[in-house]
Amino acid sequence: MTTSTLLLETSLVKVHDVQHLAPQATQPLETAAPALMFPYRGLFVRRILAPQAIEVVAEASQVLLVNAGERWCILHPVPGVSGHLEIAVLSELLAELVPGTLLCNQAPPGSVVFGPHRQRIDARAQVLVALLRHSLVERIAETLEAESLALTLVRRALGPRTARIPGASAGRQKLVDRTKLVLMADLSRRWSLQQIADEVGVSAVYLTQVFQQVEGLPLYQYHLRLRLARALDLLADYADLSTLSQDLGFSSHSHFSAAFLQTYGRSPTAFRQAALQR
Repeated sequence: MTTSTLLLETSLVKVHDVQHLAPQATQPLETAAPALMFPYRGLFVRRILAPQAIEVVAEASQVLLVNAGERWCILHPVPGVSGHLEIAVLSELLAELVPGTLLCNQAPPGSVVFGPHRQRIDARAQVLVALLRHSLVERIAETLEAESLALTLVRRALGPRTARIPGASAGRQKLVDRTKLVLMADLSRRWSLQQIADEVGVSAVYLTQVFQQVEGLPLYQYHLRLRLARALDLLADYADLSTLSQDLGFSSHSHFSAAFLQTYGRSPTAFRQAALQR
């Protein structure tokens, strides 16, 4: 089952909160206009059916770039709810925001046809996703503020200063995607490197090398960011942050708070106040 809630619609931008809960693939969809999908909860696979068959593993460290005319569906390799913010920007404005390095070489002048299907985003962009979603769901952002947040998020996600296009052979990308599926299947588990390597069927040394090359950061740091991204999504639902840190597999509340502060530049308490009490 898929639900799509319109959170914001203006002449410049539309924002939908899309959530999926199903063991099977969703019904095929066709995109009418370019859009950006920001996963914020769980993990899912976007299977592009046309114009060519491609599968893209989606999680909170990246943005998915969607072209007009694509037919696609969502797969759910990990049980539970997954969710993403879907942002569509007025075509003329989007053309100004997208750098040429992200455009397909065959795209007509002035049009937006993305070349890559995904791009990694940084911690600041993840914070913007959470702030935008919380402020719209809780109805604490006025239209101008919400538009500004959405466009700032798009600009940051597409900008070369803070993001990098994944680049790897198909085999190495599949290994990294399998690793992501393993980690997301039990996000609170305190994995050892050997346990993860055993799950994906390669040596620990090879896994660390490939993951670093493909994702641009160490495996342990990626796992930490997955749990912190989940914390961004759940902060509003927990009165006791110690319980949240335990549920996400942190060794202590102080470890969770320190990691959150180092990654996002503010404490969990300060973030919650900024998101819900503005």
